[in-house]
Amino acid sequence: MSRKSRAKPPSPFRRFNSSPEIIRIAVMMYVRFPLSLRNVEDLFAERGIDICHETIRFWWNRFGPMFASDIRRQRASRMKGFRHWRWHLDEMFVKVGGETHHLWRAVDHEGEVLETYVTKKRDKKAALKFLRKALRLHGQAEKIVTDGLKSYPSAMRELGNEHRREMGRWLNNRAENGHLPFRRKERVMQRFRRMKSLQKFASVHASVTNHFNQERSLSSRPLFKANRTAALAEWRQLGAV
Repeated sequence: MSRKSRAKPPSPFRRFNSSPEIIRIAVMMYVRFPLSLRNVEDLFAERGIDICHETIRFWWNRFGPMFASDIRRQRASRMKGFRHWRWHLDEMFVKVGGETHHLWRAVDHEGEVLETYVTKKRDKKAALKFLRKALRLHGQAEKIVTDGLKSYPSAMRELGNEHRREMGRWLNNRAENGHLPFRRKERVMQRFRRMKSLQKFASVHASVTNHFNQERSLSSRPLFKANRTAALAEWRQLGAV
């Protein structure tokens, strides 16, 4: 084996003056919590760290997708073996540059955001692309809960899994409640200007939310603290070489 092939990949933080720990914390605070860029800047200033809000914007655009990709790859490989999932599919209206777009979201029975997909239309073609993307990455679901949108049965009929579809008045509350963290963040960000920006942030936000989602109300205090510590420890290792 040559010396070149044994060399470690270069660190993604090598051209930045700030430490990787500061960059990771800044990205986590901005994406995970309903804070604006200037809110994060003020929180760092209170700790004696002088960072411009535009620097935080650059960091999350540069490192957010990389962190999200690492989280998604690790979780998808562990969860793909479970075939008895119940998926909840729903779409939400989001304004992009003053025009209404549709953010399709797939959530499992535990609130894990499986997939997000942004489209201009809410038709069979969009539903088909969304379902194919989710199935390719996460495998087949035992049951798929949807609302009354007619695009879902049309797309699922073409995929051959319409028999797995369920629909009911309150069955899709899991997906409806899953919109709330994104809505809170959307209000702070004051909407989106481009469709590409919406897709990018929705994907990063979903991965970070999944990583720190501990379902606090369903676990004891010691278990919650242990899981939170483990999630923070894994976060500190993102991007490390």
